[in-house]
Order: sequence, then C-alpha cells, then structure tokens
Amino acid sequence: MKFFKTHPIAIAQGDEQLFSDFENGGEMWTGSGTRERRLAVTFQEPFRSTPAVQAHISLWDVDTTFAVRAEVTAEQISTTGFDIVFHTWADTRVARVRVAWMAIGDVSDDDDWDIS
Repeated sequence: MKFFKTHPIAIAQGDEQLFSDFENGGEMWTGSGTRERRLAVTFQEPFRSTPAVQAHISLWDVDTTFAVRAEVTAEQISTTGFDIVFHTWADTRVARVRVAWMAIGDVSDDDDWDIS
C-alpha cells in the first residue's frame, strides 16, 4: 500500500498505440517464439516520488487461429516516466495493440520548502 502524507495527488493517463505489425509484416504478426515490444512514456509533469502505474490492453487485434498469449507490464517506473512492455510467445499472431495507462502519485506544490 502506498501512503501519501500532505502532498497533492495527481493522476496522469494516456492511451498509446504500441504497434501495428499486420500492415508491414512485422514480427508480432509474422514471427513466432518469444517477442517483446517496448514504448517509453514520459509524463507531462514529473511526480514528487515514484507513482503507482497501471497498464492494460485497450485494443488488440489478433489471429484466433492459434492460442492468444500476451502480457502487458509497466517497467522502469520513475518520477518522469515508465516503459510499457508487451510480451507474446509461441505461435500467437498479433496484428496491433494499444495500451491504456494510469499513473497516480504525489506531486510538488508551490508551498513546498526546499531547505537544502
């Protein structure tokens, strides 16, 4: 559980297209085995401390001839951004994916004192 003391809380959110591999024969559509795609997201304004980040698939277009296998995670989370990471494996064919995300954390305030 993450506790916030007296600082204001902010929510940043977005919806990012990760890839569209069916249009150009990319590896998510034509490949097999373990595959990964990453996208760096930069927050519009930095958080005061590392925020809690949640990411989920908001659109996916897959070939249902084979099993559908996928994992979406948020990695390398910092006060200024994070990486969206999409994994698939085996014979899963993914045409395109969009990922929605939300970051919640404390932010600096004009009343903060810097006594360093």
